[in-house]
Amino acid sequence: MLAARGGLTSFLKEGAKHFSGLEESVINNIDATSELSETTRTSLGPNGMNKMVVNRHEKTFVTSDSATIVKEIDVVHPAAKMLCIAAEQQEVESGDGTNFVLAFSGAILKNAKGLINNGLYPSDIISGYTKAGDFALEEIEKLSATSVEDIYQVSQVSHVMRAVISSKQHLYAEFLANLISEACIATLPPKTATKRPFNVENIRVCKVLGAGITDSRTVRGLVLTRDTAGSIKSATNAKVAILATGIDIGKTETKGNVVLSSAKDLLDFSKGEEESIEQTVKAIADVGVTVVVSGGNISDIAMHYLERYNMLVFKTSSKFELQRICRATGANPLVRLGAPTAEELGSCSYVGVEEIGSTRVTIFRQAADESQVSTIIIRGATNNKMDDVERAIDDGVNMFKGMTRDNRYVAGGGAAEMELSVRLTKFADSCPGLEQHAIRKYGESFEVIARTIAENSGFNATEVVSNLRISHQKGNQNDGVDVRDVVAKKDEKEGDERAEHVADMKEEGVFDHLLSKATAIKLATEAAVTILRIDHIIMAKEAGGPRLPPQGARDAD
Repeated sequence: MLAARGGLTSFLKEGAKHFSGLEESVINNIDATSELSETTRTSLGPNGMNKMVVNRHEKTFVTSDSATIVKEIDVVHPAAKMLCIAAEQQEVESGDGTNFVLAFSGAILKNAKGLINNGLYPSDIISGYTKAGDFALEEIEKLSATSVEDIYQVSQVSHVMRAVISSKQHLYAEFLANLISEACIATLPPKTATKRPFNVENIRVCKVLGAGITDSRTVRGLVLTRDTAGSIKSATNAKVAILATGIDIGKTETKGNVVLSSAKDLLDFSKGEEESIEQTVKAIADVGVTVVVSGGNISDIAMHYLERYNMLVFKTSSKFELQRICRATGANPLVRLGAPTAEELGSCSYVGVEEIGSTRVTIFRQAADESQVSTIIIRGATNNKMDDVERAIDDGVNMFKGMTRDNRYVAGGGAAEMELSVRLTKFADSCPGLEQHAIRKYGESFEVIARTIAENSGFNATEVVSNLRISHQKGNQNDGVDVRDVVAKKDEKEGDERAEHVADMKEEGVFDHLLSKATAIKLATEAAVTILRIDHIIMAKEAGGPRLPPQGARDAD
C-alpha cells in the first residue's frame, strides 16, 4: 500500500524533489544566475581578468572569453544553464557579445528580485520587461554611429574591428585587427565578380610555437603543419590532383593463392605490379599534374614513380584537411585511381615546404584575387597564449561575417547601453501602471556594462557611471568609458570639460556591431523572462544506483 502523501509528492516517485513559490523557485533561480553572471562579469572589457578553468578532461584554459568559460565549467543548475544556452546562441549568431548576454541578463534578474521584494508580482515584471525589450530594440536602430562603406578597404574594416579584439587581446588589438581584416578581405570575390556569402570556415589558423604575437602573419592560401612525403619540396604554378584514396595496387575482395615455380615467375609478377603503378602515375603526369595530394596510403613503388615524374606529394589522413585543400586549390577530390579531367584539376601559385621556427609547414599559396582560403599563422611563447589569440581571431572573423550582412555600428565602451538606459527611463515615466517600475529597472540594468568596464579598469565605478549618465542627459549619446588614464577633455559642443574617464567613443574609434548588440539584448531578455516565468521546479530521482565514493590513495599493503 502506498503511504498517504499530500501535494505534488503524492504522484511522484520516491526520492523526487520539488520546489514552489517565490522564495523556493523564483528567488533561488535568480540567486543562481546572479552568481554565474558575477563570475564572468569581471572578464568584460579590455581590462577584464582571465579565468583559469580545468575541465573534466583535465585540460587547462586561461581565458577571458565567456563562451569558453561557460562551455568548459559544465553548469548543472537548470536556470543558470538557460543563461549558458543564451550565451552559446549569441556565439553562434554573432561570435561576440557572450559576456554582454550573461552580464545584462544577470543584472535584469537581480533588479527583478528587488521588485519582487517590494511587492510586484512576476507577471507584472515580465510584462514590463517584454515591453522594455521591444522598445530597446527599436531605439538601438537609431543609435548608429558609423558604418563601413567599403568592406574591401583594410583600414575601414580594422578601424571598427579593433574594439572587438581589444576585449580579448588589448595590447595587440590594432595588430591583430589588421591581420584579420587582410585575411577576411583576401577571401572575398573581386568587386566585379559574382557575389558569394562570406564563409568563416575559409579563415584558417595555424599555430606555431615560438617567437612573439607580433611575428604572426597572414598567408593567402592554406598552411598545414606537416611536411611533404617525398624529396620534392616545392612547385610553382602547380596543377593539383587530389586523390581521396591511396596510391597502391588494388587488392581483391577474396583471398587468392599465386603459385610461383621459378625466379622468372617472381620477377614477372613484380614487374606486372610495377608497370600497373607506372601507367597510372604516367597518366596523371601526362595531364600536367605537378602536385598530388593523397588521402590514403602511398606505396613505396608508387612514391618511386611519383618522384621520377617530378611530382610533389602531400599525404593527409584527415578528410577535413582534404576538403580545405580542395577549397584552397579549386580541385575536386577523386575517388578513383587514375588521371583527373580538366574540371577535376586544381591550381595553386606556389606549393612548398617552409620552416617557421623549428616547425616545418606546407604552404598552398595563391596569387591575389584567386584565394578562397586565408590562413593566419599565430606565433607565441605558450600554447595557452596562442589559444587565447585564436579565440580573439574567431571573434574578429565572426564580426566580419556580420559586417557583410549589416555594416552599421554603435558607439562602444558602454555608450550605447547608457543611451538606452536614459531613453528607457524617459519611456518608463510615460507608461501607466505597475509596468513602469519594471521598465525603469530594465533601463537601469544597462548601466552594468559601463559599471563593469570602470570597475575592471580600477576606476570609481559609481562616479564614472554618474558622470556618464549626466553626459548622456546633455545629449552626448556617443560618450562612453575611456579606459585609458587620461585627463579631462574639452567638449567642443558645450564649451565645458568632460568628466574624467568619459570620452566620445566615435572620436576614439571604439565601436560595437549594431546587429550583434541587438541580438544580445533580445537573447538576454528572453532568457531572463523565461526564468521569471518558472514557479515550480520538479526534479526526478537520478537514474542508477548509489554513487561510488571517491577513490583515495590505497594503503601500501
